[in-house]
Amino acid sequence: MRTVKRNWWEIDADGKVLGRLASRIAIILMGKHKPDYLPYLDIGDFIVVINAEKIKVTGSKLENKFYYRHSGYPGGLKSTTLKELLKKHPERVIMYAVKNMLPKNKLKKRRLKRLKIYAGSAHPHQAQKPQKVEV
Repeated sequence: MRTVKRNWWEIDADGKVLGRLASRIAIILMGKHKPDYLPYLDIGDFIVVINAEKIKVTGSKLENKFYYRHSGYPGGLKSTTLKELLKKHPERVIMYAVKNMLPKNKLKKRRLKRLKIYAGSAHPHQAQKPQKVEV
Protein backbone atom coordinates (compact mmCIF):
# COMPACT_ATOMS: atom_id res chain seq x y z
CA MET A 1 0.00 0.00 0.00
CA ARG A 2 1.40 3.36 -1.01
CA THR A 3 0.89 6.39 1.22
CA VAL A 4 0.60 9.74 -0.49
CA LYS A 5 1.73 12.98 1.15
CA ARG A 6 -0.55 15.73 -0.10
CA ASN A 7 0.55 19.33 0.23
CA TRP A 8 -1.69 22.39 0.22
CA TRP A 9 -1.04 25.11 -2.37
CA GLU A 10 -2.50 28.62 -2.32
CA ILE A 11 -2.68 30.36 -5.70
CA ASP A 12 -3.65 34.00 -6.11
CA ALA A 13 -5.52 34.41 -9.41
CA ASP A 14 -5.27 38.22 -9.37
CA GLY A 15 -4.15 39.33 -12.84
CA LYS A 16 -3.47 35.79 -14.12
CA VAL A 17 -4.56 34.64 -17.58
CA LEU A 18 -7.30 32.01 -17.29
CA GLY A 19 -5.87 29.29 -19.54
CA ARG A 20 -2.33 29.43 -18.20
CA LEU A 21 -3.61 29.36 -14.62
CA ALA A 22 -5.93 26.42 -15.32
CA SER A 23 -3.21 24.35 -16.97
CA ARG A 24 -0.85 24.88 -14.01
CA ILE A 25 -3.64 23.90 -11.57
CA ALA A 26 -4.41 20.75 -13.59
CA ILE A 27 -0.74 19.69 -13.46
CA ILE A 28 -0.66 20.04 -9.67
CA LEU A 29 -3.99 18.22 -9.22
CA MET A 30 -2.71 15.28 -11.29
CA GLY A 31 0.60 15.18 -9.42
CA LYS A 32 2.77 15.64 -12.52
CA HIS A 33 5.05 17.98 -10.59
CA LYS A 34 6.14 15.11 -8.32
CA PRO A 35 8.99 12.76 -9.26
CA ASP A 36 6.94 9.63 -8.51
CA TYR A 37 4.07 10.50 -10.90
CA LEU A 38 2.23 7.60 -12.49
CA PRO A 39 -0.80 8.25 -14.72
CA TYR A 40 -2.96 5.61 -13.03
CA LEU A 41 -2.31 6.83 -9.45
CA ASP A 42 -3.94 9.80 -7.78
CA ILE A 43 -0.99 11.51 -6.05
CA GLY A 44 -1.90 15.18 -6.63
CA ASP A 45 -2.10 17.94 -4.03
CA PHE A 46 -4.81 20.22 -2.66
CA ILE A 47 -5.14 23.68 -4.23
CA VAL A 48 -6.81 26.78 -2.82
CA VAL A 49 -7.42 29.49 -5.44
CA ILE A 50 -8.23 32.99 -4.16
CA ASN A 51 -9.34 36.17 -5.98
CA ALA A 52 -11.11 34.24 -8.73
CA GLU A 53 -13.04 37.33 -9.81
CA LYS A 54 -9.81 39.13 -10.77
CA ILE A 55 -8.64 36.77 -13.53
CA LYS A 56 -7.85 38.08 -17.00
CA VAL A 57 -8.81 36.71 -20.39
CA THR A 58 -7.14 37.60 -23.65
CA GLY A 59 -8.77 38.77 -26.85
CA SER A 60 -12.54 39.17 -27.10
CA LYS A 61 -13.44 36.09 -25.07
CA LEU A 62 -15.58 38.06 -22.61
CA GLU A 63 -18.29 38.50 -25.25
CA ASN A 64 -17.55 35.62 -27.64
CA LYS A 65 -17.01 32.65 -25.27
CA PHE A 66 -20.21 30.83 -24.29
CA TYR A 67 -20.98 28.20 -21.67
CA TYR A 68 -23.88 25.88 -22.52
CA ARG A 69 -26.15 23.72 -20.41
CA HIS A 70 -29.22 21.70 -21.34
CA SER A 71 -32.19 20.82 -19.15
CA GLY A 72 -32.96 17.64 -21.08
CA TYR A 73 -36.24 18.99 -22.46
CA PRO A 74 -36.86 20.16 -26.02
CA GLY A 75 -35.80 23.80 -26.31
CA GLY A 76 -33.93 23.56 -23.02
CA LEU A 77 -30.53 24.78 -24.22
CA LYS A 78 -29.31 27.74 -22.19
CA SER A 79 -26.18 29.74 -22.95
CA THR A 80 -24.19 32.17 -20.81
CA THR A 81 -21.31 34.40 -21.84
CA LEU A 82 -18.02 34.47 -19.97
CA LYS A 83 -18.73 38.04 -18.87
CA GLU A 84 -22.06 37.07 -17.27
CA LEU A 85 -20.56 34.03 -15.56
CA LEU A 86 -17.68 36.11 -14.15
CA LYS A 87 -20.22 38.51 -12.61
CA LYS A 88 -22.45 35.84 -11.04
CA HIS A 89 -20.12 32.90 -10.30
CA PRO A 90 -16.41 33.66 -10.89
CA GLU A 91 -15.43 30.37 -9.23
CA ARG A 92 -17.16 28.34 -11.93
CA VAL A 93 -15.08 29.89 -14.71
CA ILE A 94 -11.87 28.48 -13.24
CA MET A 95 -13.58 25.20 -12.32
CA TYR A 96 -14.80 24.64 -15.90
CA ALA A 97 -11.38 25.48 -17.35
CA VAL A 98 -9.56 23.07 -15.02
CA LYS A 99 -12.21 20.37 -15.44
CA ASN A 100 -11.72 20.34 -19.21
CA MET A 101 -7.92 20.16 -18.86
CA LEU A 102 -7.92 17.07 -16.65
CA PRO A 103 -7.83 13.62 -18.29
CA LYS A 104 -11.25 12.15 -18.96
CA ASN A 105 -11.01 9.07 -16.71
CA LYS A 106 -12.24 7.71 -13.37
CA LEU A 107 -9.83 9.87 -11.35
CA LYS A 108 -11.23 13.17 -12.64
CA LYS A 109 -13.96 13.59 -10.04
CA ARG A 110 -11.62 12.73 -7.17
CA ARG A 111 -9.03 15.23 -8.41
CA LEU A 112 -11.59 18.02 -8.76
CA LYS A 113 -12.68 17.56 -5.14
CA ARG A 114 -9.23 18.72 -4.04
CA LEU A 115 -9.67 22.06 -5.83
CA LYS A 116 -11.08 24.85 -3.63
CA ILE A 117 -11.91 28.14 -5.39
CA TYR A 118 -12.95 31.42 -3.70
CA ALA A 119 -14.00 34.71 -5.30
CA GLY A 120 -12.35 36.87 -2.63
CA SER A 121 -9.11 36.64 -0.71
CA ALA A 122 -10.59 35.02 2.43
CA HIS A 123 -10.86 31.24 2.72
CA PRO A 124 -11.49 28.78 5.60
CA HIS A 125 -8.39 26.64 5.00
CA GLN A 126 -6.00 28.45 7.34
CA ALA A 127 -5.47 25.35 9.51
CA GLN A 128 -3.84 23.45 6.64
CA LYS A 129 -1.28 26.28 6.06
CA PRO A 130 -1.14 26.23 2.26
CA GLN A 131 2.10 27.17 0.53
CA LYS A 132 1.81 30.45 -1.34
CA VAL A 133 2.76 29.88 -4.94
CA GLU A 134 3.37 32.23 -7.84
CA VAL A 135 2.05 30.57 -11.01
